[in-house]
Amino acid sequence: MFRTCRTVFDLENLSARSKILTEETSKPDFWTSKSHEDILKELSQVNSRLDSWKKIKNSFDDLETLEELLAESDDSELEKEFKDNAAKLREELERASLLLLLNDEHDNANAILMIHAGSGGLDSQDWAGMLLRMYLRYCEREGFKASVIEATADEGEGIKNATVMINGSYAYGFLKAERGVHRLVRISPFDSAHRRHTSFASVLVSPEFSDDVDIEIKPEDLKIDTFRASGAGGQYVNRTDSAVRITHIPSGIVVTCQNERSQLMNRQTAMHVLKSRLYDLALQERQEELNSIVGDKKESTWGSQIRSYVLHPYTLVKDHRTNFEKGNIQAVLDGDINDFIMEFLKQKARKNS
Repeated sequence: MFRTCRTVFDLENLSARSKILTEETSKPDFWTSKSHEDILKELSQVNSRLDSWKKIKNSFDDLETLEELLAESDDSELEKEFKDNAAKLREELERASLLLLLNDEHDNANAILMIHAGSGGLDSQDWAGMLLRMYLRYCEREGFKASVIEATADEGEGIKNATVMINGSYAYGFLKAERGVHRLVRISPFDSAHRRHTSFASVLVSPEFSDDVDIEIKPEDLKIDTFRASGAGGQYVNRTDSAVRITHIPSGIVVTCQNERSQLMNRQTAMHVLKSRLYDLALQERQEELNSIVGDKKESTWGSQIRSYVLHPYTLVKDHRTNFEKGNIQAVLDGDINDFIMEFLKQKARKNS
């Protein structure tokens, strides 16, 4: 099994590349060169993949040893250990396989994830809050650092919208699969007649850009407001006007940040989010132009959801792009969405091949 993996992803080539990049960092003029940040970034990525496949190799070697011991023994405890280790190895291989599919521009970047409740009042706001929890749980499972930089709640349950900064290797590459409209079908907890309701929420995912990325934002196109950050129950987080709201006048995009302690930090974070939103807007415009050329008339509406989560009259989560589905909806809502991401990336890779 491991030999097959090596034909896909060559450990020797990774090791050689890591050595070359490490040698680059030891040159006297490295830190003053324009390319030093790019080299450090690539070195980190190469070493991350190298460590991942080394770990898989070690796990496979341990499994082979257990297999040899089992051939000479009928120990039930040893058999259980073999099965447990085999399951763990399978998970490691799936994770490494995911990384093989992440080769688009910006896949290795941090991610900015935004959730917006659709029409439908409390049901949709509650659904948006459930999605926010799902993605925060997913980040915990994957070892990503997630920070809610802005969330707008109304009276009652859930949220109107939220913005989450997600830091981690290939965070954008993984989470870009979640971009689109998510649909929930359930018996509404807010309906006294206990009728079934359908709720929608949209998810937008963009890569985070560093300050040196050239995305033109003219100062005269910005309207910047400051206000006092508030927490749950309307209580003030602090007594200064540290929260920042930036409006990009030409596009109408509004970005708010209030989770940082200082106005300067909130402004820097808000600008990062704005850059990402403008990048995503440019992608949408380019896609719309392409669709007009090829004759694709499909509109991005509430009827074009990417995934449905059904709690009644049966339980099922189905991705409409890949037709992949899962019956354990609670596990999915607890952040177990890797299978959906894997299927999306596989389908994307097949279309591009």
